[in-house]
Amino acid sequence: MRVLFMGTPEFAKVCLERLTKEEDLCISVVTTPDKPQGRHMIPTPSSVKSCALSHGLPLYQPETLKNGAFEEELRHIDPEIVLVVAYGKILPEYILGYPRCGCINLHGSLLPKYRGAAPMQRTIMDGEKQYGVTTMYMEKGLDTGDMLEKRAFVLNDDDDLGVVHDVLAAEGAELLLHTLRLAQKGELHPEKQDEREASYAAKIAKDDCLLDFSKSAREVHNQIRALFPAPLSFTFLRGRTLKILQSRILSEEEIKGAPGTVLSIGDDGAAIACGRGTLLLASLRPEGKGSMSVSDFAKGRGISCGDVLGR
Repeated sequence: MRVLFMGTPEFAKVCLERLTKEEDLCISVVTTPDKPQGRHMIPTPSSVKSCALSHGLPLYQPETLKNGAFEEELRHIDPEIVLVVAYGKILPEYILGYPRCGCINLHGSLLPKYRGAAPMQRTIMDGEKQYGVTTMYMEKGLDTGDMLEKRAFVLNDDDDLGVVHDVLAAEGAELLLHTLRLAQKGELHPEKQDEREASYAAKIAKDDCLLDFSKSAREVHNQIRALFPAPLSFTFLRGRTLKILQSRILSEEEIKGAPGTVLSIGDDGAAIACGRGTLLLASLRPEGKGSMSVSDFAKGRGISCGDVLGR
């Protein structure tokens, strides 16, 4: 079967890697152009490009898909199905309407909730009790197409973005392959999305990373774990930035102390007063330094009891 795979980051690379193990699939790959990265702005290939090159797959990196820019290559590939995983560009109608088995997208949420660019992060931030992946037919709207298959998992209190990403990448790869096999046999049963249950997961902005200790300990904890290992949440102490890596809820009861106040420091970290409850900060990254435990940071007099974070 002729498959056109379109994707960019590590999440998509895991899916492509799984598909390459299927000997009956003839896979071509589309990914975004190399992006300048680092201090010297060196053009860097996407994870999907690196995977495609390692397997010797036909690779395309169009600057744009608009106005039929990729139409000639599409007809040359002549895909029977298009699989899209975190590609990063909107597909025009000439691609959506081309393959006989349709364009199928793997999305990192339990649709119709958390459509959009940051479904995993927003799921964790909102304190959901489960997370998952959905395969769906693609259409002109943003993640609004008919749903095909889903897999759901329990979201534990301390699961961070790294955990959720890795689980969904691995399980999503298997789900995408299973959906592909059903598409081959004509055994898919599309289901309309219920617009009443729909929500939007906006791209993570810098403001989403700034911690507000006037919120509850649980809300702050959810924000910290939703942004770890990247881009990381942050706060301020004495005018300098502290990026926060790990936290734990100590109490959800009302306490005395202004939000952000360091109540105590021990070997396991610093207890911070929140709008409701107490949060333990376990590790951080001070401005201009590497990651360290909060207890080591305190030993260097980087933080003390009575300090107020956020000022």
